[in-house]
Amino acid sequence: MKKSLSIFTLLLLMAATVQAQEKKPDWMRWHYLSEEEMYDTSRGMNFVETDPPAGEPRFVAEFEPMQGVMIRYPLGIPTSLVAQLSNNCMVYCIVSSGYQNQAQSSFQGAGVNMDNVTFVNAQTDSYWVRDYGPWYIFEDRNPAIVDNIYNRPRPNDDNISGVFANYWNIPMYGMNLQHTGGNMMEDGRGHGVSDDLVFQENNNNEANVREKMRDYLGIDPYHVTIDPQGDYIAHVDCWGKYLAPDKILIAQLPQSNPRYQYYEEVAEYFENTNCCWGYPYRVYRVQEPGGYTLAPYTNSLILNKTVYVPMGTNNTYNQDAIAVYQEAMPGYEIVGVNGGSAGWENTDALHCRTRGVMDFNMLFVDHRNVLHGEQEWQESIPVVSKFIAYSGANLKQDSLLIYYSIDGGAYQTAQMTATGNPDEYVGYITGYQGGSEIDYYVFGADESGHRYTQPVFADLDPHHFTMEAHQPAGELVITPDTLWFEHNGDEQAFTIENQTNTVVQINAITEEGGYLLPGTPNLPYNLQVGESISVGFLFSFPLKTNRASDDYVSSLIKVQTSVGEKFVTAMISKQGMVNFVYQNEMYFDDPTLVIESSFFNKSVFVPTIRVLSIAEKDTDYLNIETNPTPPFDLEFDGDEAFMSVSLKDFAKGYVQTSIEIETDYGIFEIAVHINEDILSVNELSSEAKLYPNPTTGQFTVEGANVAKVEVYNLVGQKVCEQQGSKVVNINAAEWNKGIYLVNIIEQNGAVVTKKLVVR
Repeated sequence: MKKSLSIFTLLLLMAATVQAQEKKPDWMRWHYLSEEEMYDTSRGMNFVETDPPAGEPRFVAEFEPMQGVMIRYPLGIPTSLVAQLSNNCMVYCIVSSGYQNQAQSSFQGAGVNMDNVTFVNAQTDSYWVRDYGPWYIFEDRNPAIVDNIYNRPRPNDDNISGVFANYWNIPMYGMNLQHTGGNMMEDGRGHGVSDDLVFQENNNNEANVREKMRDYLGIDPYHVTIDPQGDYIAHVDCWGKYLAPDKILIAQLPQSNPRYQYYEEVAEYFENTNCCWGYPYRVYRVQEPGGYTLAPYTNSLILNKTVYVPMGTNNTYNQDAIAVYQEAMPGYEIVGVNGGSAGWENTDALHCRTRGVMDFNMLFVDHRNVLHGEQEWQESIPVVSKFIAYSGANLKQDSLLIYYSIDGGAYQTAQMTATGNPDEYVGYITGYQGGSEIDYYVFGADESGHRYTQPVFADLDPHHFTMEAHQPAGELVITPDTLWFEHNGDEQAFTIENQTNTVVQINAITEEGGYLLPGTPNLPYNLQVGESISVGFLFSFPLKTNRASDDYVSSLIKVQTSVGEKFVTAMISKQGMVNFVYQNEMYFDDPTLVIESSFFNKSVFVPTIRVLSIAEKDTDYLNIETNPTPPFDLEFDGDEAFMSVSLKDFAKGYVQTSIEIETDYGIFEIAVHINEDILSVNELSSEAKLYPNPTTGQFTVEGANVAKVEVYNLVGQKVCEQQGSKVVNINAAEWNKGIYLVNIIEQNGAVVTKKLVVR
C-alpha cells in the first residue's frame, strides 16, 4: 500500500512539474530578455488600435531612397559605423536626455559628421530599433507610420513609433497585431515576407493577420514561410533579405547540417514564386558554415547605394558573402562591418540594431508590367510606368525616358508621354528584329532634383526580354521616322510605302499631343502593293515666336493599318510653343490718342518668360510707357504687364512704325499704323510760311502779303485771330493738343487754309 501511494505521489509531482513547465514562458523566443521579462506576458500596454489608412498604403522597401537611419544610444553598433552612416545620410539617434552629452562626446571622438546627426530624446529599453521602430508608409502621397504591438514586454521601446509620429508630425495608425521589424521584409510594391512566427503570436488566426497586413500596409501577397533556422528568434532577417523587388538573398548551410533541408525548402519556394514583376524571384545564396561560427550575412543594412554587411569570424566566408552582394547589386558599394565591442551574433547583428527612414520626398518609378521572357511580335512595344513625385514637385516631362539596348548595342532613348491615367506614362521601344535580345530600364526626374530608375541598377542589370522570331512578308515602310518642327506653322510630311505582298488598309493616322493638324488622305485608304502616299502635318499652336532651340517635346504619330501599327516621332520645339499673348497691331487715327495694351504668358511648356526690353524699332515717333519696367518676368497664366503708347514728333508723310518686345524666347513685334491724314501738313505757297509744324507752343506765319491769320479747331470754333504783317507770331501753348485749321488771308482777299498740329 505504501508503495502504491509513493508511486501515486510521484505521478502527481511529475504532473505538477510538467504543468509548471507549460506555464513558464519559453525565454529563448524573446531576444535576450532579462530574468524579469522572461515571466512578463504583458504586451502593448500603451498600444491604441485605429482604423486603417483611408488612402492607399505603400510600405516602402529598405532598398528605396532613405533620408536617414535610426539608431539608439547606448549603442549596439560600433561608433566607427556611426561615422560611416553619418557620411551617407542623417543619423537619427534615440537617446535619453541624460545620455545625450555622453553620446555627443563619443560621436565626436569617433569622427562622426555631427552636421548629419539628430538626437531624438526618448526612453528606450534596448537597442533593437529594427524590431520596435516605426514602420514607415506612404498613404497615397503623404508619409505616415504604422504601429503594431511589439512582441516584447518593453513599454519604452513600444512607444518609439509614437515618438517619431510626433517628431515628424505625421499620422500613426495602430495595427492590432503582435509583430516585430526583424520578421518583416517588403519589396515596396505590395509583396512582403515573414516566417510563421507572425501566425503563432496572433492566435494562429491567419485570415486576420493577412487582412490587417493588407489594410494597414498594402501587403498582398504576404509570403509566410517556415523558419528554416529553427532557432529562438524566428526572424526573417536572420536568414533572408530582399535586395530588389525581384531579388532575394537566402542563407545556405552545408548539406551535413541538420537544418540544410529547411533552408533549401524556403529557397525553392521563392525560386518557384513570382515576384511583383511577374516572373520567379532571382534567389541568391550566401554560404554560412553553420554551428556556432559567426556568419550573420543576411542581417545587413541597405542604405541608399551602400550595403553594410556584418562580418563573421571566418574570413573566407566573409569574402564570399561580399562577392554575392556585389554580384546581386552591381553599382552598389559593399562595406564589410566588424561588430566592435558590442559584437554580432548569428541571430542579432547590424540589421537588428538599425532602421532606415524613408525619403519623404522621393521620386517613385513604378513600372509594373515588366517585359520579360519572349514577347509576341509587334512593330513597337509599349512600356508603361507610373511616376510619383512625393515631394509634390512637377515631373520633368522631357526626363521621363526609356533607355533600351538592342542585341547588345548602344543604349537609345524613347520619350514617355502621359496616357491620361493618373501618374501614368507610356513610351515605345522600336527598331528591333525578330529574335532580338532587348535590355531596358525606365528613368524619371522631377523639378525638386530627385531622380530614380527601375531597376535601380539601370544598365548594370536592366530588365530583359526577347522578341519572338519574325519573318515578315515584306513590310510597310515609313520614311522618315522622325519629323522635326521648329516653328508654329511648319509643315512636314512622311511617306508610307507598301512593300508587302498584299493590299494594306490604312485605318487611322493620329497624333497624340494635339500639337499638329493632319493632312491625311481620306481614310480608310487601301494602299496597293508598291504604292506610296505622303502624309503631311502642320504645326498649329496658338502662339508666335521666331526663336529655335534644341529643346523639344516628343509626340507620337500613330499609323493604324491592317498589318499593325507603325509610329513616327514628332519632335516639336518647346520654343515653338511659346504662347506670348499680346496686341500685335495698333492704329492711330487721332494724334491725341493713347492706346493701352497688355500682354501675358500662356505657354504650357514655358513657365517663365523674361521681358528684356520694349522699344520702338528704328524710329522715334512713339511715347512708350510700361508697367512694370523691363526687365521683368511673366509667370505662366499668372502675371500680366501693361503698355501705354501715344504719338510724339514725327516726319511728314510717315504712316507706319513698329514696337519690338524683346524676351528670352525671341522678339515679338507690334505693327503701329498712323493715319496719313494726321501726319501730312501741306506746304504753304512761297508767299507764306508756317513753322514749326507740328508745334508744342509758339508757331509763326511769315509772308509778304499776309493781311490776317485766323485759327479754328476741328469743330469750327475760332480760337485765335491776329492781324497780319510780314511775321505773325501766335502762342498756342495753352491750346488743347490736336489738329487746327489755319486760315491765312492775303491782301488780295485770297484765303489759304493749312493744318496745324499742336503737341
